[in-house]
Amino acid sequence: MLKLSLDALQIIETIARKGSFSSAAKELFRVPSTISYTVSKLEDDLGVRLFDRFGPKVALTPAGQELLKEGRYLLRAASDLESRVRRVASGWETEIAIGMDSMLSAAGLDPDIKAFYEAADQTRLRIVRESLSGTWDALLDRRVDLLVGAAGEGPSGGGYTLEPIGTSSFVFAVAPCHPLAASERPLDKADLLPYRAVSVSDSARLLGARTVGLLFGQDTLAVPDMITKYEFQVRGLGFGFLPEAWARPAIARGLLVEKQVVEPKADETFYLAWRSGEDGAALRWWIERVRSSAPFARMIAEPCGASLVGLP
Repeated sequence: MLKLSLDALQIIETIARKGSFSSAAKELFRVPSTISYTVSKLEDDLGVRLFDRFGPKVALTPAGQELLKEGRYLLRAASDLESRVRRVASGWETEIAIGMDSMLSAAGLDPDIKAFYEAADQTRLRIVRESLSGTWDALLDRRVDLLVGAAGEGPSGGGYTLEPIGTSSFVFAVAPCHPLAASERPLDKADLLPYRAVSVSDSARLLGARTVGLLFGQDTLAVPDMITKYEFQVRGLGFGFLPEAWARPAIARGLLVEKQVVEPKADETFYLAWRSGEDGAALRWWIERVRSSAPFARMIAEPCGASLVGLP
């Protein structure tokens, strides 16, 4: 049987902080004899001296210091557990995972995250970024609880509720040093095929992977997310469509050149989505927050530092 208890650890911690048994007794609303008995019994059970006595004052021994060092972690963990249990009883989840497309910036949720922690400081928040169908895959596979910015409508079969939250247009762009930059007419398939495309890889694990805008036999540089695609196109490693909110500032700074194409990319709608029938307090909070704060414009904005990518 364990000789340590959380009650005993709390008493040890209070004595160490207050400097005497009597002061600890006052803080804990106990009689000094109970405090003294608890410490003496624990010392006997462990076979070590935890305090050196100097009249009414006491100080931790090296063994007591080590006990308290680790014991404080246990006390914090126990307090956290109690709070989480109360949260669950009140309807708040212990954790909520939010998924978003890699095209979107989690930093755009900054004011919403701060407001959430004020409302639910005992619910852990986890942000997950996926690409293309990977967002829907994560929702249906229960790796996330809510999608805040999933690209395109979800897969057939239902099981989820969705609401549009914003739309992004796209610009076909290449670096000024890229061979296609010199073309003066709209680019068609024959113009594009000899050159390398930069493409975001679909992160779906269970759903079928989605391919966007690639030609059959096209040389492709596959990257994990949109920011990497942006960086590589600025460096002239390939061509492709970029979100207009990212491309326009880069074009204005001379980092990219916009080219007209015969087959432009259609606008992409992004959705707020969650599994049907789920109704936790944290989930409800986020759904209402996204509806009221409309964070999409902040999330789709040019990523911080993008203007400095690899250039003097």
